[in-house]
Amino acid sequence: MKHTTRIELTNRKDQILAEAGAIKLEDIRRVVVNDAVVDTGATGLALPKPIIEQLGLTPVRSRRAQTTNGIVTRTVYSDVEYSVLGREGIILVTDLPGSLPVLVGHMVLEYLDLCLDIKKGLIYNPAHEGEWIEDQL
Repeated sequence: MKHTTRIELTNRKDQILAEAGAIKLEDIRRVVVNDAVVDTGATGLALPKPIIEQLGLTPVRSRRAQTTNGIVTRTVYSDVEYSVLGREGIILVTDLPGSLPVLVGHMVLEYLDLCLDIKKGLIYNPAHEGEWIEDQL
C-alpha cells in the first residue's frame, strides 16, 4: 500500500540570503508537494528534477545509489528546509527522473520522529506520546 504525505520545501540558500538582506523574503523559492511518497526503502529525500529546478538548487556532487532498477549515479543537490506534519529539518537532496514522485525516506522520518502506520499512514512516534524527541542533533 502506498502512503503519501504533504511536504513543504524551501531553498536553504535563499533563506540565508534573505536573512542577510540580500534578497526579499518573497523571493525565497518554495514548493509544496501534497502527495510525496513515504518510502521506507529510500534513505533521504529524493526530488524529481523539475522540482529541483523550481527550487533553484545547485549540484554538490555525484554518488552511486542502489535502486530497484540496480545501481545508478545520482546528483546530490544543495540543501532544503523541509516540513512534514509541522516538524522541520534541513537535508541535501538527490535527483530523480521527472516522471517519479517525491520520495521521503527513512532518515527524514527518523529525524522528525515519525512512524509509518499501515492503517493510519504517517504518524508521530507513539513511543514518545506525540512529543518530538530528537535522537541525534
